[in-house]
Amino acid sequence: MRNWLKGGVLVLLCWAQGALAGTVLVVGDSISAAFGLETSQGWVQLLQQRLDTENLDHRVVNASISGDTSAGGLARLPALLEEYDPEVVIIELGGNDGLRGQPPRQLNQNLAGMVDLSREADAKVVLLGMRLPPNLGQRYTSAFADAFDSLADEQNLPYVPFFLEGVGGVEGMMQADRIHPTASAQQQLLDNVWPVLEPLL
Repeated sequence: MRNWLKGGVLVLLCWAQGALAGTVLVVGDSISAAFGLETSQGWVQLLQQRLDTENLDHRVVNASISGDTSAGGLARLPALLEEYDPEVVIIELGGNDGLRGQPPRQLNQNLAGMVDLSREADAKVVLLGMRLPPNLGQRYTSAFADAFDSLADEQNLPYVPFFLEGVGGVEGMMQADRIHPTASAQQQLLDNVWPVLEPLL
């Protein structure tokens, strides 16, 4: 396996016998960009390793950017689809929308736009949902969660309702900022995604 940078996007390449079966494109924020960690420790790198172990000759392209929002992901996605022609697009965005108090309806629309663009490019979509801490208010946190839940239901998406399940608020699983997972949490993040992703490969 070898890593290389292309246009600021980390591409994890694994060459198996013959041609690669397809590309898994991860469009996310700091959680998928392994903020505060070595890139090699992040769940996206662990995903590539699991694909290798399972003899699934896919490459993973990590197009995640710390601080990105759903609007940013929507704006970046067309160029990413054109360049990498992915088989699967994993969308992991929305946390920063919530922390900035942006309207959940707009979040839903942005994510829906990303789903539409991906499907128009003949890519399957996996949606990773996020939940907010209760201190942001019950009304807003409920509307935020519904932005993901309703989209997944309406679009019949492979869906992880809470990407940080088993990580958020768990001792030793979050960095000092209580926002970003630790290195020891990355395997759990992958385990949250894998049952939804594997059937698509």
